Amino acid sequence: MENIQKSELFERTSIPRAVLTLSIPTVLSSLVMVLYNLADTYFVGMLQDSIQNSAVTLAAPVLLAFNAVNNLFGVGSSSMMSRALGAKDYDTVRRSSAFGFYCALVCGVLFSVLVTVFRAPLLTLLGADPETTAATAQYLLWTTTFGAAPAILNVVMAYLVRSEGATFHASIGTMSGCLLNIVLDPIFILPWGLNMGAAGAGCATFLSNCFACLYFFVLLFLRRGKTFVCIHPAMARPRREIVKGVFGVGIPASIQNLLNVTGMTVLNNFTAGFGPDAIAAMGISYKINMIPMYISLGMSQGLMPLVSYNYGSGNVPRLKKAVQFTQKVALSFMVTVSVCYFFASGTLIGLFMKTDAVVAYGSRFLQCMCVAQPFQCLDFLAVNVFQACGLGQYSLLFAILRKIVLEIPALYILNYFFPLYGLACAQAVAEVVLAVAAVIILLRLFRRMSAEGTPLRSHGEKK
Repeated sequence: MENIQKSELFERTSIPRAVLTLSIPTVLSSLVMVLYNLADTYFVGMLQDSIQNSAVTLAAPVLLAFNAVNNLFGVGSSSMMSRALGAKDYDTVRRSSAFGFYCALVCGVLFSVLVTVFRAPLLTLLGADPETTAATAQYLLWTTTFGAAPAILNVVMAYLVRSEGATFHASIGTMSGCLLNIVLDPIFILPWGLNMGAAGAGCATFLSNCFACLYFFVLLFLRRGKTFVCIHPAMARPRREIVKGVFGVGIPASIQNLLNVTGMTVLNNFTAGFGPDAIAAMGISYKINMIPMYISLGMSQGLMPLVSYNYGSGNVPRLKKAVQFTQKVALSFMVTVSVCYFFASGTLIGLFMKTDAVVAYGSRFLQCMCVAQPFQCLDFLAVNVFQACGLGQYSLLFAILRKIVLEIPALYILNYFFPLYGLACAQAVAEVVLAVAAVIILLRLFRRMSAEGTPLRSHGEKK
């Protein structure tokens, strides 16, 4: 019965309904994730201390680096699982999930050990100076030394659960941890609570990630026999085809994230030369800009199981319709949000810090960043389609183009001609070029799929 319900959603439900069923919980989860990221910035900002706020900003590349593992085993395993579901190969689905889970666990532990052992040189690399080193180190203690494994596992398990269409359960797990973080932040950060500052934000994040992991463990226990997600150690034994399928998508996705970390580190090091106010403003602007960015990313990630399943089952027309519908909805939304952000930038920055210098810097930063959003949503959509179809080489190409060829060189060039403010424009330059490339490559990919003449099953899609 459970298998029939999954097939109904992936094979016969109308495209708008199927896309919205899969995407809305993922978007809501992404929004709550943004709120939890903003909560750290908001409550630390209430201290009106640029050093504490800078600590959260400077540590951001390390937390972003968690996504390298998340993408390697979350995106890689979930893509493999959904394609195997479409091909009705349920043993591969179970083994792929177990392989992804245990690899993520091992990597989370290694992450904690490496960051702890090499903490001093890492802080220098992140751009911390004598003023910000202590606060940044305390934030990393909780979020990474103690918190890397639960932070990685709860995201990877959400991917595994989402791969079979259970986006509601995946989103509840993610949102439960984020909401708990929002509740704990003021208690741990502010003077009327434990008065831990940035370290309190890290502690709240650690506890909330542990809670999210607990939710997923309970969910898998209650749904045993009704889900293909498996974390039994015996099923984690690697098989060549599974390792190849997971890594074929996961490694390019992971490299893409590592390049994002590199780009953010370069950006923070440039910004650090202009003082704590500029660092705090850049961090606040980036996190406000994450709201539309995560909505766009949530829609693209929600679409992935539908694309993977229909790619695996050979239903190319349904795959194309799903991508086209998502593109129209996402692009319309992002254009609207970008216009609103551009004209309300100063007000939005002022919600987090009232310091005149921070508001002045942040307003200009946010205006530059929001211009990139409509173009970025096309890029996200293309990359997620590549990952869903197991075409990791295309997502790797986009990652290299974005950071190495376009964004990092643009940081150097634009900062030279427009000191400080040019830094916030580098992303927009990269995303415009990538959006054009995304449209061209997707069109060619669809034509190639259709030309291959893959035999299609009788799906009887509802209109």
